[in-house]
Amino acid sequence: MALVLLVPADFFALPRLIKYAPNKMVESLIKLSPLFVFFLFIILVLWVVFHHPMRKIFNEMKAFIAGRTYKKIFTKRVDEMGVLAHFFNDITRSLEKVSGTIAEGKRMSQEYSVGNEIQRKILPASMPQIAGLSIYGNMRPATEIGGDSFDIIQTGNNNLIYVGDVTGHGLPAALIMVMVNTIMHTYSEVYQSGYDILVNTNRILKQRIEPRRFMTCVLLRWNVQEQKMYYTGAGHEHVLIYRKRDGVCEVRQTGGVALGMVPDISKIIKEDQIPMEKGDFIVLYSDGIIEAKNLQGEMFGVNRLKEAVEKYAGVSAPDELFSRISKDFAFFVGEQVQEDDITLIAMRRE
Repeated sequence: MALVLLVPADFFALPRLIKYAPNKMVESLIKLSPLFVFFLFIILVLWVVFHHPMRKIFNEMKAFIAGRTYKKIFTKRVDEMGVLAHFFNDITRSLEKVSGTIAEGKRMSQEYSVGNEIQRKILPASMPQIAGLSIYGNMRPATEIGGDSFDIIQTGNNNLIYVGDVTGHGLPAALIMVMVNTIMHTYSEVYQSGYDILVNTNRILKQRIEPRRFMTCVLLRWNVQEQKMYYTGAGHEHVLIYRKRDGVCEVRQTGGVALGMVPDISKIIKEDQIPMEKGDFIVLYSDGIIEAKNLQGEMFGVNRLKEAVEKYAGVSAPDELFSRISKDFAFFVGEQVQEDDITLIAMRRE
């Protein structure tokens, strides 16, 4: 029900009107004055009850929409004004959460871009020509920056091929990749054996990373003059060795301990030789392949990778072997989200 009060334009001339008005009119006005005061009181109450809270709510809404500082509306009311106030508070709280999520998403996106660029720059721009050895490898990054890296370092008679996997994800993992890659490039000019390179890389790395950070690694060394292959393991996955003569793939443990776990690994790791005949393959990989799961929760596993190598290595060049294994892997995982980086390197003795 609406209450309408009409006030004459000359209302404030009422005293003069009373002065010259007939007595009965004056008496009537005097009798009506309490009712008039009551009406004014009702109007004031309605303004306080409805207009003031509404104006406060709309003022805070305007401030929020304009991006200015706004305040939560505290009220104990249970009517429409209370509902509106609580609605405003809920909406702003939800939008604040969304804004925080967007800001965090932007930060993570920027971190991913930087880390992905770092990871990409470590990878060889192209596969080098190596006397007596053909090689092909690639790394497919996960949606979140993983810890995989690999590189081929050529120096003198030595050609170093390594695969590494840093614990954790994100930019910290990418920075450790760069650190290890730089140290290994430096020591490849100083030392001839993979053993000395990894022992000294570990010594420097351990001093500069957090205790919970480390990097598994396997380092191959192909000596062009000797035409021999050597390997040194630092807690990484197995090395797969395919023998063309009998068509069998050997699964060999790399041994050792991850870089950065202990200060001195000189008595833990060693360099061994892998005899290779023409047509033999060596396959290196990261745990992103063998630990990948399909929609049924089954892992791809070492055995499936071994079977794929035995199936294709006898009739494939390294790039073809890589492609066929990749197709088998993709068929196995299907639409499952890739949770980790995937690295695979295949090399053949020529």
